[in-house]
Amino acid sequence: MCFKTEVPMKKLAVFGGTFNPIHNGHLHLVQGFQERLGIDRVMLIPSLVPPHKAAEDLANANDRLTMCRLAAQPHGLEVSDIELHRKGPSYTVDTLRQLHHAYPDTELYLLMGADMFLTLEQWREYKTLFRLARMCAVPRDENGKDELLWYAEKLNALGAKTHVEELPLLPISSTLVRERVKQSLPIADLVPKAVEDYIFQHHLYGGNSNG
Repeated sequence: MCFKTEVPMKKLAVFGGTFNPIHNGHLHLVQGFQERLGIDRVMLIPSLVPPHKAAEDLANANDRLTMCRLAAQPHGLEVSDIELHRKGPSYTVDTLRQLHHAYPDTELYLLMGADMFLTLEQWREYKTLFRLARMCAVPRDENGKDELLWYAEKLNALGAKTHVEELPLLPISSTLVRERVKQSLPIADLVPKAVEDYIFQHHLYGGNSNG
């Protein structure tokens, strides 16, 4: 008698944002989720126009895409430009639909920070989001865990599948990187070396040299 063995679905984590620029904090977050959730693949998706916030000093889309690829390569991460081909704001629900269609036998995990997680009910077609992917977040600090868990329960009641993981976050932001570049301060500890070189070689964010 032959028994059919059910093959577990592959897990694809989707991490989107402006990545203006991508930094070590982003990579640290992704690696933490990979370990905790047993993620098979991670896809970084830079957005063309972020719908949730105004982007200051936004670098050219091709530059941000290239920096993502430079940062991703040593870690075996994937980078997609699907949002860069859309006109207007980049809505996550549209991206997840595309990925669900492209990878029907894959379970999608949407990675995000605490601030974005706490606004999920304001996202376009948020209930569709919940059907397409698992919502994954990490608290900013130990004091923020309870708020995220409370909100996760609220989202679960709306049909979401949520993961709140306690991961140590690095005190790095894209804003910090841009400000240090403007002030001609070193950023070697904030971004991968290849990204640092690219920023200064292409004079992004007002940078003139990497001394």
